[in-house]
Amino acid sequence: MSQKSVSILLIEDDEVDIMNVKRAFKKNNISNHLIFAKNGLEALDMLKGRNGQEKLDPRPNVVLLDINMPRMNGIEFLQEIRSDAELKTLSVFVMTTSNDDSDKIEAFRLNVAGYILKPLSFERFMEAVKTLDKYWSLIELP
Repeated sequence: MSQKSVSILLIEDDEVDIMNVKRAFKKNNISNHLIFAKNGLEALDMLKGRNGQEKLDPRPNVVLLDINMPRMNGIEFLQEIRSDAELKTLSVFVMTTSNDDSDKIEAFRLNVAGYILKPLSFERFMEAVKTLDKYWSLIELP
């Protein structure tokens, strides 16, 4: 279990994937605070406190980001936050089914902390989440 209190913003439009993240957190005894957004626009509204959304305070330490979403996809979200002085330092992990090289290249060009392909089996997904938990429990955040 994480020893640090790291809040995580999950930007994901697929309800099954959201449930899988919740289940993987529970099964790995990860108690970090999870915040959910259905797409990049909703996440930006939450991070900036606009369009009727209350600004997230404190701001999440880590973002788990899907690439393929409606309204604003993951790459567009990354472009927006990297051009914003307040948000550009967010630690973002892409967690997606997209194995497209152009998505990977663009995500790393936009300074993601990691690019994780969603495994097909729940057991492998649990291992990926456990690895992420180890990472954010070891790093020093400002």
